[in-house]
Amino acid sequence: MTDGIPIEITGLTKRFGAVTAVEDLSFTVAPGRVTGFLGPNGAGKTTTLRLLLGLERPTAGTASIGGARYRDLPRPLETVGAALDAAFHPGRTARNHLRVMATAGGIRRNRVDAVLAQVGMSEFADRRVGGFSLGMRQRLALATTLLGDPRVLVLDEPINGLDPEGIRWIRGFLRSLAAEGRTVLVSSHLLSEVQQSVDDVVIISRGRLVKAGSLAELESEVSPRTVIDSPDRARLAAALDQAGLQYVDGRNGLIVSEPDPAVVGHAAFVGGVEVSALHRLASGLEESFLALVNGGAQ
Repeated sequence: MTDGIPIEITGLTKRFGAVTAVEDLSFTVAPGRVTGFLGPNGAGKTTTLRLLLGLERPTAGTASIGGARYRDLPRPLETVGAALDAAFHPGRTARNHLRVMATAGGIRRNRVDAVLAQVGMSEFADRRVGGFSLGMRQRLALATTLLGDPRVLVLDEPINGLDPEGIRWIRGFLRSLAAEGRTVLVSSHLLSEVQQSVDDVVIISRGRLVKAGSLAELESEVSPRTVIDSPDRARLAAALDQAGLQYVDGRNGLIVSEPDPAVVGHAAFVGGVEVSALHRLASGLEESFLALVNGGAQ
């Protein structure tokens, strides 16, 4: 591999009429690393990727790949491989799909067998795509992005809906691509999906950047917290407010920025609230992610 190519997003803004999908967004994706582009559904991730790939025009700011806009790259498919909303003709075989894509992109047809082998699909090459599982379709989408042997990979929710075996495979595959010096940007709405795959994270919410840095930095910032729940969350929230405790909504209760469950439980007791769960949070990384995208403490 030659020198890596960074992705640079600077002051990027996109408005659709009165709706601002992306606002003043800036971050860099480094070569040789897997970067998780994270945020809840509707946060602006797909819009950002479409702006990066020239599928939308920005209202303001720039999105560049190695210092150039996608549309200005001399041979874009040999620089960037992207999988956004991959669509396949169900009657075509995997091999034929890749041949069509290679011909359309001016790519040598001998790359077809190479990428089929790279994603472990050689034995399925002549099967019709209509009979593929979701995992096999994800592999075919990856094979399509690799046709031009690009140094930059942009993948939108590649792990979504996969079974555990498929998740393990794609995690290792992404790592191997980054180890070759490629720039790998992977979007997801759940940190837990990509936590074992990524080196860096870019977290956005409501179209704005809320965190960018290494995963290790994010992990180091996680402080002990307490989870509490009640059949009546509204009354529980009121009791925590009365006690001056800060909290955010979690999947299994309210996550309180107080490490001692006794203090949190006492607040619920004083408020006369029935408690159905109360425990110290063992690993708060995903909860910290949720706190960031939900706008911090209530």
